[in-house]
Amino acid sequence: MQPKEGECGGFGAGLLPDPYDTFMRHHLSYYGYFQGRKMGAVAAPLCPPSVGLQRHSPQGHKMGAHKSPVASGDPPEQCPAEALGTGSTNPDHRRGPGRELSCPPAAPQAPQRAPARGTLSPSLQHRGSLREPRGLFAVPSPGGLLPPPRWPVECEVIQESIEHIEWVPPEPEPFCQPTGMEQAPAALSEEQGTVVYNCSPGSGSGQRPGVPPLPPQTPITVPPGLSAVPHGARFTRARVGGAPGPLSSAAAPLEGPQDTTLLFESRFESGNLQRAVKVGPYEYVLRLRPDLFTAKHTQWFYFRVQNTRREPLYRFTIANLAKPKSLYGEGMRPLLYSQRDAQRRGIGWRRVGTDVRYYRGGGDGDREPAAFRLSWTVRFPHDGDTCFFAHSYPYTYTDLQRYLRALMGDPVRSRYCAVRALCRSLAGNTVYVLTITGAGSSAPKRAVVLSARAHPGESGGSWAMRGCLDFLLSANADARLLRRLFVFTVVPMLNPDGVVVGNSRCSLSGRDPNRAYGTAMPGTCPGAWHLRAMVERVLAEREVVLYCDFHGHSRKNNVFMYGCDGGGSGAGLRLHQRIFPLMFSKNAPDKFSFPSCKFKVHKSKLGTGRVVMWRLGVSNSYTLEAAFGGSTLGGRRSHFTVRDLTALGEHLCDSLLDLCDPDPAKQQQCLSELDALLRQRLGREPGPGGSWSDVSASELESSTSGSDSSVSDAPPAQPPPLGSPRAAGSSRQQRRRRRKRPRSRRARNAARRTSAAPRSRDPSSAARTHGRSSASAAAAPSRSLRGPRAPPEPSRPRGQPRPVSGAAGGASPLAAAPAGPLRAAPRCCSCARH
Repeated sequence: MQPKEGECGGFGAGLLPDPYDTFMRHHLSYYGYFQGRKMGAVAAPLCPPSVGLQRHSPQGHKMGAHKSPVASGDPPEQCPAEALGTGSTNPDHRRGPGRELSCPPAAPQAPQRAPARGTLSPSLQHRGSLREPRGLFAVPSPGGLLPPPRWPVECEVIQESIEHIEWVPPEPEPFCQPTGMEQAPAALSEEQGTVVYNCSPGSGSGQRPGVPPLPPQTPITVPPGLSAVPHGARFTRARVGGAPGPLSSAAAPLEGPQDTTLLFESRFESGNLQRAVKVGPYEYVLRLRPDLFTAKHTQWFYFRVQNTRREPLYRFTIANLAKPKSLYGEGMRPLLYSQRDAQRRGIGWRRVGTDVRYYRGGGDGDREPAAFRLSWTVRFPHDGDTCFFAHSYPYTYTDLQRYLRALMGDPVRSRYCAVRALCRSLAGNTVYVLTITGAGSSAPKRAVVLSARAHPGESGGSWAMRGCLDFLLSANADARLLRRLFVFTVVPMLNPDGVVVGNSRCSLSGRDPNRAYGTAMPGTCPGAWHLRAMVERVLAEREVVLYCDFHGHSRKNNVFMYGCDGGGSGAGLRLHQRIFPLMFSKNAPDKFSFPSCKFKVHKSKLGTGRVVMWRLGVSNSYTLEAAFGGSTLGGRRSHFTVRDLTALGEHLCDSLLDLCDPDPAKQQQCLSELDALLRQRLGREPGPGGSWSDVSASELESSTSGSDSSVSDAPPAQPPPLGSPRAAGSSRQQRRRRRKRPRSRRARNAARRTSAAPRSRDPSSAARTHGRSSASAAAAPSRSLRGPRAPPEPSRPRGQPRPVSGAAGGASPLAAAPAGPLRAAPRCCSCARH
């Protein structure tokens, strides 16, 4: 008869060490469950033997082959019956031996006698809570402790908790209106200034532990191209609390009570400030930290200042911004938060700043290209206050966890919503997924997929997502109808690692997640990879009527959308992608700008979420862009507030109901308006049968220059300055890599003989390329004589006919060709491809 658990000879209580017991002890100690003591050591008092290590967790999953609740697909106890199984892959390489689990402590147990010799001892943190699951996919429990965010070991983190109140200004906050009398800011020399704050993750935050602190008010030479991490560094591991060891001093200490130097700090969640240099009594030049493990993407800033003075006029200048155009040049102002005003008057984030300027700064030749600068002046509201500056309203990973904890603790809203884990990020932070639905008819429901914060610096997307969740889980009649008709799958924060460390665009892999949906692997961009896999599984079960990814935009005001023009053959198919944005503009006329929407699919956007989901079969696939600035519609010209951003979620739900209305009158009205807009823009009638299929996507919209995206699929590296030998060499290497390799040995030998042949330096022989004579090369017209290049063809779903281009606004390239039979081009070699 086999001994039971806890008995003599059973698991965990044998007098002699058992190989299986030894293996399991080491295995579970890797996850923090048991202390690292040898078998046979006398242990501290334990929980009763009946509580010992259970083979089954409370959910019924075996501990030996642990199966995540996400992978099972079974909804929680109060999850709706039609909740989608989000699926889960278990990225077990995300967890390290030093991880601190964050399960809530169990109820205290009665004192028990010391166990027998050889009993396994649990860790002090989890004594008496062995029945709890391992927490590999921890979800904030109601009333429990929040799982602390995990940081890369290169980052130092202060222990203070940063929280802000929510507040909406009673009056609209107008844009900064230039009066024409402001003088251009004088050139500020960092070399002659004094470094008062220096925080550089990866190369030491401030001063390294053990090194004397920075002498106060000591002028030093500041290298203009200081990077956040050493060249070629990559993410290796993460832990709760960031870098181990004592916290170093990143700010210069004050000389005395009369010292007016500001004390800067950004080593908290979502903070971003790399260095501050004092160049005048009340003037500071700031530099932002690029995205971690990259050398680019400097836009998001969020930092704290202390030791303020009320009377002086301070000037701050951020000297290393990357984008040539910004809404700061059109009147946008930064945000200020005063802790004293929040505590005494209940005032939160507000727009401040005068003499706001965005201009091009000086570069450093080949070492550093010319960057752009943001400069503003401000007066602080109080003496000795603690204030924060931010690019947009911050919404951190901890804010999301607080919201989810409150949601799970609400007995009403939790009935319609199941909170699960989609995956783990590279640092081990949970990527949450919410399933929202209600009791419906027997007919299968359609699905709606929403996501946000692929770009961590675009915090407005989180506020819009929060407004959407609040509306869907409310008692509103439209919300009940939506829950009855659809199953909503929501990923509120796709890139938690970037949000935690204060990145602008990338994850810890140094890549842009919104360019990796087509090529990402679980080890590079886990959120994007798992979201795409989840959508593929959902499409196999039911129709996905809408996919929307929430983003922020830094160069265009208002709210707008990017869609996918499929180039359909019929007028309804061609204009179908524009119906939902047009309905959105009618529901939010003071925020949403339909003329700013773009639908052309560029080659650089093939890896975005909207394009990949559209190619998977989601016909209505969009990117929602909410400006960092505000609205210019209806004579408003004021900044967006938190209430404006959260209202976007409600407007999106209203537009979804309009789109899926059984009465086709609304869609027909929108199609008629879109047809009239095209007639007015193109100045002609549609083609045969009332179709616009002969119009290219570039003719349907004025320009796509407003895109706020940057191609970052390549490995992160600082691009060389244009015109430099390094840039020319890299372009030659790219052209060489683009050449197709000949398939046969005969073709490769012919190519080698051609390349090894001596080339004549006679200018007359320059036209001979791949067997073409100089006469035939001269007969071929140059690009400038052939007219403008035809616009690139938009991407289309596989199997769809190629649209006819060039019918409006100019002759088609085929129509411009001379009549007569087409002659075959001369062969350039003897390979089979020609």
